Amino acid sequence: MHFIPEDLDNYVVSHSENEPELLQQLNRETYQKILQPRMLSGHYQGRILNMISKLVSPKNILEIGTYTGYSALCLVESIQADGVLHTIDINEELVDFQRKYFDKSGYGNQIHQHLGNALDIIPKLDDTFDLVFIDADKENYSNYFNVIIDKLNPGGIILSDNVLWSGKVLETTFKKDDTSTPALIAYNALLKNDKRVETVVLPIRDGLTISRKL
Repeated sequence: MHFIPEDLDNYVVSHSENEPELLQQLNRETYQKILQPRMLSGHYQGRILNMISKLVSPKNILEIGTYTGYSALCLVESIQADGVLHTIDINEELVDFQRKYFDKSGYGNQIHQHLGNALDIIPKLDDTFDLVFIDADKENYSNYFNVIIDKLNPGGIILSDNVLWSGKVLETTFKKDDTSTPALIAYNALLKNDKRVETVVLPIRDGLTISRKL
């Protein structure tokens, strides 16, 4: 989804950092072989994630929703030498695909893959986190926030993807089978009103929220 005219959006992308070669390869192979390739963070958003990670200089990162590993590789580029990125996904079929690119990146030893329900896995992790990226099932965004907030270090950052949901968050009535839109509306309200964080919503791609723990 474009929030500015497409030609201006193209200008923004062309004047931002180039997409690294490994991520170009991952992008191409995702579109060639994997279902729902639009779930990929992609060049522009990936460079935004990378820039935020550089500013945070995190020791430990948590990602909820790995998909093919693109966003994890954007975030891990700026991890501290003794840091770890934990990434969680429920799709067993993508584990080997992810690992291939993680190992090619040179950060393979610092990326720990977890397969299963994030709400079960996160409480068992011993680490606390400087940076969290949420990009999984929208119905559980509020639950993810509640389970990670105590594991987030003071000053730590939560990045939440798809928070504008193609503009559907402005709707007041929903289709019977639409559980994602009301869940995201509730999540956005939670971030706005929770006194433990300060939040700003960026109209980037499908909406990206930055929340900082006080």
